Amino acid sequence: MQRFLMKMKHLDQRLFVGINTGLHGSFLNFWLYYLTHMGGATFTISATVLLWIFAPDPWKHTALIAAVSLAVSHIPVAIAKKTYPRVRPYLTLPGTHTFRDPLTDHSFPSGHTTAIFSVTMPFMIMEPMSAFFLAPIAMLVGLSRIYLGLHYPSDVLAGAVIGTGVAFGTVALWP
Repeated sequence: MQRFLMKMKHLDQRLFVGINTGLHGSFLNFWLYYLTHMGGATFTISATVLLWIFAPDPWKHTALIAAVSLAVSHIPVAIAKKTYPRVRPYLTLPGTHTFRDPLTDHSFPSGHTTAIFSVTMPFMIMEPMSAFFLAPIAMLVGLSRIYLGLHYPSDVLAGAVIGTGVAFGTVALWP
């Protein structure tokens, strides 16, 4: 089992280096630096609240579900960050590309990825055609977290699983 875990850790690091250093260029530097903020608290909270207040039904109803999903999704994230205090990759791997004011809290799981998936999934569930627009955005936010040197691929995968799982649970249990 120990050998398997070491192989997985090595694969995680290799994928990280491939994305973080192998893809770097001025075009992605610009776009992914700004796109990553779509998974941040300011954007996700503001977007769901504004849609809940101003959008017509059924979007208003879905925005409320997304807001609840967002709030609930950060409970497992907070627990995981305290239980598994993983150091961010830019602090441990030499040669990592990162940008101004990088986060210093724990890496696992990715909160931005969790947030964007927990907010977009209710819309994709309620209106499947929206997945053509929202799924690439959610995946690019996750990719941006690796590209910016803030998360390993496993951090992003865990965030996507948590956000998606909470969103499905919220939709399923909604009265």
